[in-house]
Amino acid sequence: MKPASALPLTAALCLLLGACVAVPPRAPTTDWQAASAPVKASAGAHGNWPASDWWRAFQAPQLDSLIERALADSPNLALAEARFQQARQGIALNQAAAGVMVGASAGANRQRLSDNGLIPPQFLGFNWYSQGDLGAQLQYDFDFWGRHKAAIEAAVDQAHAAAAERDAARLMITSAVADTYFGWQTTQARLALATARIAARQSIRDIAAARVERGIDNASVLDQADAALAGAREQAAELAAGARLQRVGLAALLGIGADQLPPLTVQSLPTLDLTLPATVGIDLIARRPDINASRWRVEAALSRRAAARAAFYPDFSLSALLGLSSIDLGKLLNAGSLVANVGPALHLPLFDSGRLKAQYGAVSAELDSAIAAYHASVVDAAREAASQALQLDRIAQRRSARQAQVAAIDALHQRTAARAAHGLSDARPALESKAALIDQNDAMTALHGAALAADIALIKALGGGYQADAAPTPSTSTHKVTAP
Repeated sequence: MKPASALPLTAALCLLLGACVAVPPRAPTTDWQAASAPVKASAGAHGNWPASDWWRAFQAPQLDSLIERALADSPNLALAEARFQQARQGIALNQAAAGVMVGASAGANRQRLSDNGLIPPQFLGFNWYSQGDLGAQLQYDFDFWGRHKAAIEAAVDQAHAAAAERDAARLMITSAVADTYFGWQTTQARLALATARIAARQSIRDIAAARVERGIDNASVLDQADAALAGAREQAAELAAGARLQRVGLAALLGIGADQLPPLTVQSLPTLDLTLPATVGIDLIARRPDINASRWRVEAALSRRAAARAAFYPDFSLSALLGLSSIDLGKLLNAGSLVANVGPALHLPLFDSGRLKAQYGAVSAELDSAIAAYHASVVDAAREAASQALQLDRIAQRRSARQAQVAAIDALHQRTAARAAHGLSDARPALESKAALIDQNDAMTALHGAALAADIALIKALGGGYQADAAPTPSTSTHKVTAP
């Protein structure tokens, strides 16, 4: 084409672009990923912590079986998986919309012309005729401004977010099952101590009753013994009720009734190393599935904004038709029945009553909301991890102090028991020191259970060993779309 002949086309194109609805200015590129201060902790020997199957470190086969069943039957996890599959299909849908559309058609019909129509049959020489058509159509939308590409990127990011949400639901289930299971085991250990406490208090009460009956002590001594025995029985009843509630909660996590829960064997509580790894900080927090889901939602909103901005530009498409058409079915396949049509189309947004601006404003507001939610999730995650780390440290200090009390009470009990065995005193001081020792052991057991709960909560706060799925979608892109 000569330069002179290209001028009118260039001028027309400039006029068309100038007639478009005013395109919003390109949003400035900002680093929206906020970082929070790491959680300070002392180094430990956990190594790569936590692992994706972190609960196996407790070496509790019963817990492993319960978690496997909960993951297999959880309705919440099934819902998250369904949402992920829906997001995957969204990618395929957007990819199909951006591709070439090819279709084929075939048809045949028999029609009679009206005697009183626009063209009387006597002029044509027939009343009935047949019409046959056979053809193929092609349509393609040129994505010059990246609108379809941005829509695909948004669908890919949404699939990543759905995958992270699925893993977040998985972590929620596993941590809840582990916490409830060890809560039940803790309660069972405390129930055994409660039974021993009742036995000690009953013996003390029997001695007090005998002394009062013989007039050695007044009735107030028996009243005190009765009150202490009643308190021990009340504590045991409360623990038993708590154990039943924990079974109900565990059954609910498995999606079954309490009567369908398999029998649980009482086992010793696992030992814990309460020192924390040096990496308890933002590097582990950033691996939380809920934070990753928030991040992918921001990426999806960025792509949707790019697609909304690209909609302000002209849309070019090409359509073509190649086929056969004849009113004589016998000649349908002849070369003379060939029909063809090729034509480009231009869609130019001129006046749309503010629809495009409103759509762009909506996706921009959605982006702002997603970024704010991401920042909030990072802050909340850092606070949660720091709180659980401090809770573990506090429990470790309390256990250390409690161990000193247990040692002192145990030494006292050994002395009083020895005196009673040699007949230097009656059995009451030994029984009282035994009850006090049981109380201290009960407090230690409760602290052990609290340490397990805090450890599980910290693992959950740090993502539970979450690893982002590298390929949760049929096709992923390694770069982000930039709007024109």
